[in-house]
Amino acid sequence: QVQLAESGGGLVQAGGSLRLSCAASGSIFSIDTMGWYRQAPGKQRELVARITRGGITNYADSVMGRFTISRDNAKNMVYLQMNALKPEDTAVYYCNAVVTTKGVLWAVEYWGQGTQVTVSS
Repeated sequence: QVQLAESGGGLVQAGGSLRLSCAASGSIFSIDTMGWYRQAPGKQRELVARITRGGITNYADSVMGRFTISRDNAKNMVYLQMNALKPEDTAVYYCNAVVTTKGVLWAVEYWGQGTQVTVSS
């Protein structure tokens, strides 16, 4: 019903930048919160940043001041600008969205397949 497709991951040196994008498609009526999570090897998935439809954001302490989340409601897209990357930012990054689909009265949480971000020292 709803698909989330991430792009923009890759390999970058410490101190560099990457921009992740996530496009939501399918039978979408509205999207509430959109966000980015990450999971490093051997660790639990953790919140990186999220943004409400109205633009209210919150960030993990570890990325505050380095990462910026934004969204385009008209295009059903969310972005994550990552600057000053550190080796500890290496992880698979997952897009997340809380979506109300057409013909359904409640919202459901969806996840993308993930995109690898590797930061070399």
